[in-house]
Amino acid sequence: MSGTSAGAGARGLTLDLWHTLVYLEPDAEEEYMQAQLDLGASVLADAPPRGPRAVEDVAKLRAAFAEVYASAVSRSQRGVSVTPAQQIAEAGARVRRDADPDEYLRRLDRLVSRTRFLRAPGVLEELDRLRADGWRTAVISNTVGEPGRTLRPQLTALGFDPRLDAFVFSDEQPWTKPAPEIFRYAADRLGVLAERCVHVGDGWSDVEGARRAGFRAAVLYTGLQRYGRRYHRLFLPPGGAEPATPYRIHAWDELSRLLRGVV
Repeated sequence: MSGTSAGAGARGLTLDLWHTLVYLEPDAEEEYMQAQLDLGASVLADAPPRGPRAVEDVAKLRAAFAEVYASAVSRSQRGVSVTPAQQIAEAGARVRRDADPDEYLRRLDRLVSRTRFLRAPGVLEELDRLRADGWRTAVISNTVGEPGRTLRPQLTALGFDPRLDAFVFSDEQPWTKPAPEIFRYAADRLGVLAERCVHVGDGWSDVEGARRAGFRAAVLYTGLQRYGRRYHRLFLPPGGAEPATPYRIHAWDELSRLLRGVV
C-alpha cells in the first residue's frame, strides 16, 4: 500500500522487532549470536581460496567474520545498511576466499528456522486493541544479523501477520535506524503522515530515528531489556544510558492508555 493515503486523521504505529516484539533469553541470545559467527567462519572455510595467500586457519576466519559483523553493526548505528550477504562477501575478500553469499544465506535460513524466538508478553492482545481503535501498524527492524526474509516465517508462526500492515527490514533498504528515511518509508507504506506516527522500541536508534523523521513521539519499551553479553556489547551504547523521551512503557498493556494523550 506504499504511497496510498489513509486520510489526514490516520494514525500510524511503527514497532521495533528485537526486544520489543520478539526476543531470546540472554543465554539463548548469546548462543544464537555465537552460532551466527561460527556459521560465517564455516562458510569462509568451505569457500575456494583466491590464490596461495588465502587464509586457512579457522580461528582467523572466525575473527575476520566477527570484525566484519561488528563493523556492520557500527555502520547500522549511523543509519547505513550492510546486509548479511554483503558481510560474508566482505569477509571473503579480507581472507582471500570466494565465499558464496547465497550459501551463507541458505545456512542462515536453517539457523533461524531452528531457533525458538519468543513473543513479548501481551503484545498480540495490545495490537488487537490498537488496530480496533484505528491504528495502522508496521515493523521497522535493523536486520543486520539475518535478512528479513528468514524472519518472516517466525513472525507468521508467532501470530504477527494479521496484526501488521507492513514489514520494513533494513537489509531490503539502503538505510537502518536511526536514519529518518527508513521511518518515513514505513509511514509511507502505511499511508500515514510522519507527524501522525508513533514509534515503539527498546533503544537509542528507535527514539533518535523517530525524532529525526518528525514522528509525533517515540515510546521506549523497557519490558525486555535483558540482553546477551555479545548483543549488549555490539548494539548498546557505552554506559548503557537510556535515550531521552518522556514516553515509556514496561508492559504492552500500558501502551493504549499512553497513546490517548499523544496522538
